[in-house]
Amino acid sequence: MWPCGGRRQRRVGGVALVAVVLWVLVRRFNWSELVPLQLWGRSLGLQTEHSQFLLEGMPFRIFGGSVHYFRVPREYWEDRMLKMKACGLNTLTTYVPWNLHERDRGKFDFSRNLDLRAFLSLAAKNGLWVILRPGPYICSEWDLGGLPSWLLQDPEMQLRTTYKGFTEAVDAYFDHLMPIVVPLQYKKGGPIIAVQVENEYGSYAKDPNYMAYVKMALLNRGIVEMLMTSDNKNGLSYGLVEGALATVNFQKLEPGLLKHLDSVQRDQPKMVMEYWTGWFDNWGGPHYVFDADEMVNTVASILKLGASINLYMFHGGTNFGFMNGALEADEYKSDVTSYDYDAVLTEAGDYTSKFFKLRQLFSMIIGQPLPLPPVIESKASYGAILLHQYISLWDVLPSLLQPIKSEFPINMENLHLNDSSGQSYGYVLYEIVIFGGGHLHSRNHVRDRAQVFVNTMYVGELDYNIVELSLPEGQGFRQLRLLVENRGRVNYGLALNEQRKGLIGDVFLNNTPLRNFKIYSLEMKPAFMKSLQHVTGWSAVPDYFVGPAFFRGRLWIEHQPQDTFLKLQGWEKGVVFVNGQNLGRYWKIGPQETLYLPGPWLRKGSNEIVIFEERTAGRIIQSVDIPYLGRTQYVD
Repeated sequence: MWPCGGRRQRRVGGVALVAVVLWVLVRRFNWSELVPLQLWGRSLGLQTEHSQFLLEGMPFRIFGGSVHYFRVPREYWEDRMLKMKACGLNTLTTYVPWNLHERDRGKFDFSRNLDLRAFLSLAAKNGLWVILRPGPYICSEWDLGGLPSWLLQDPEMQLRTTYKGFTEAVDAYFDHLMPIVVPLQYKKGGPIIAVQVENEYGSYAKDPNYMAYVKMALLNRGIVEMLMTSDNKNGLSYGLVEGALATVNFQKLEPGLLKHLDSVQRDQPKMVMEYWTGWFDNWGGPHYVFDADEMVNTVASILKLGASINLYMFHGGTNFGFMNGALEADEYKSDVTSYDYDAVLTEAGDYTSKFFKLRQLFSMIIGQPLPLPPVIESKASYGAILLHQYISLWDVLPSLLQPIKSEFPINMENLHLNDSSGQSYGYVLYEIVIFGGGHLHSRNHVRDRAQVFVNTMYVGELDYNIVELSLPEGQGFRQLRLLVENRGRVNYGLALNEQRKGLIGDVFLNNTPLRNFKIYSLEMKPAFMKSLQHVTGWSAVPDYFVGPAFFRGRLWIEHQPQDTFLKLQGWEKGVVFVNGQNLGRYWKIGPQETLYLPGPWLRKGSNEIVIFEERTAGRIIQSVDIPYLGRTQYVD
């Protein structure tokens, strides 16, 4: 991660920008005929000729931007694409998240917001080419880098290698994914001009045969377009695979960086697959921003060197649900729900100064009028929403959840659930009968955070930093309860194989390992949330109540629903559901203070809001028309 400091003096980029504009005015590119629905009789596809790309034999520069369909409500896909065109971009890039398309082993979902075919076809309709990044690993600040958690049921699993258990799973997934992708390739009349082989493998590089395996897995299933790889500077030489064009990822254009790309593959076009337009946030940290002038000046410098570029991100969107990833360098840090990224468009798709500065730059290069930017949809402030009823988690357990009984603790992924695919996300409650109190020690087996209760009395927390607690003495048998949250699996680095969640080993009381568990899965899937509506035991919320508990209220909307943001001041930590949709996590430690609620997920009339609060609950939440992502800190 880039080191960050206080707010810098903003750079005025006028001189540098003018110099680049004077240079590009004599090198305008007219791509008016190089758009998906106007290019017929295709045969050549994207090619390289020395230092330039050719598309159907004509010189071509990739001006790309990343938008992830799985982070944006389907109703807004086209809006984001039209804004890409209005900015001067000609290519859309997207990852494909395996862990959403195959949540349970052998059950594939390409419907609704996961309808990849519809997304790619919409890109073609709107005049955008596509670079597809199908993984199987995608990084992307996404849980386990997009790999499904059920892979970790195998205690010997070696992710991102040619380990048989991994390649068999990848093959089965690609057997379902590629029939959707193949007909949408350029040479078959579709928008896909290139496909990326894996992602940033040079930073992992555990198996010298792996990249060749992924390449052949693509080719053997009908991929015929240009192949690319993507790595940062240090990983470039280790992520290469024969037959694929190497591209590079960065935010700062260090001296000689693109020449270094030349050194690993000579006489080829230079492509920046990920130019990082901003940065992501972790819970407990600041909201990172990247200076707009510095960003545009760097983009201009990249273009002046003759390179193609992809803006990562053009529009970040949201880590809805429990899908955020995490970092684990010196310590574990989970990512926030918002993937605003300080990108070219905001989390809700609004314009930023970066958009207009880039639009000016690209319009001068292209030398043609760009489409007018679409009108921004107004946001709504629906005011205070009263959460008038609650039910304690302890009262929910008997009626909605059947425990799994086990002598030993079982990690989340190995629970016998979901047709033997285990539990992927959310919480797990472990119950054990104890006699007396004493010294509780986790031996660092809690992943990632456990609230500890004796009967219903809160005792404290266990996590990576706190590994022991004192339990109060008491008479008779009591229930020790550990409510363990999976805060998000690490998505980058060498620790992917160690991302099992829940209790991953023994927990000790007075140096004796605990035994005979009742284990409750709290994945909070739609069926569970629907059942929660009808459970008996909901009561009026008292003046003060301590969770864990579910709270519910209603938002009444008179007119056509609009986007809004939910502010949870006075609440501590939990998850928000609106009409059954999981908006994601909130946490008072910040930086993020509002959750994005898309208008299409609301309806005229009554809208049900359910909050799972782990500890201290408020009485109301606020619907506001402006997001607040926390105190800012400039990326150095």
